[in-house]
Amino acid sequence: MSDKKDKTREHILQVSYPLFAEKGFKQITMKDICQVSGMSRGGLYSHFSSTVQIFEEILKQITNSSTLDFQSQIASGVSATDILKKAFKQLEKEMLSPSDSLSLAIFEYSQTVDPALMQKLNKEAEEKWSSLFRYGIKKGEFLAEADIQALVNTLLYTYQGIRLWQRITPLKSKSVKSILRNIEKQLTGGKND
Repeated sequence: MSDKKDKTREHILQVSYPLFAEKGFKQITMKDICQVSGMSRGGLYSHFSSTVQIFEEILKQITNSSTLDFQSQIASGVSATDILKKAFKQLEKEMLSPSDSLSLAIFEYSQTVDPALMQKLNKEAEEKWSSLFRYGIKKGEFLAEADIQALVNTLLYTYQGIRLWQRITPLKSKSVKSILRNIEKQLTGGKND
């Protein structure tokens, strides 16, 4: 793909994200995306065939974000505790930012299109977090008896639940921190307090 085409696609994705965050998935049309992107319908359709395709591309970008790229940090030998703290700081920031949450759009997409993509992305997230937790156990930073699957489930579903719920009843920073701190304590036995 050409540089110009890549930049145009990226522009479309960047201006579409806040639209999906604000209105959900069902209400967004290609006309809406034309308006926010400043593109003609023909120009937009030369890059994406539907709002489904645009939304799926946004989800893939989020999933592949370098912010939570544990594998490169693990390969570099970074402390599991340091990786966890950095990741939790990012999650906390996101959980306290309801205006940029795609949780409603994700729910609507899963209900109207096909839950298979969300199941795939969730599975990838489970594997990513599990690998970090196993790495921490192997390095002796996390407790060997930590229930990895339970902690991963708690983390992922709490995160999405808070992201969705924040739109209705905002949680205080203190509450979000205590949830993440509790998960960290279950991993470390409180060694890092």
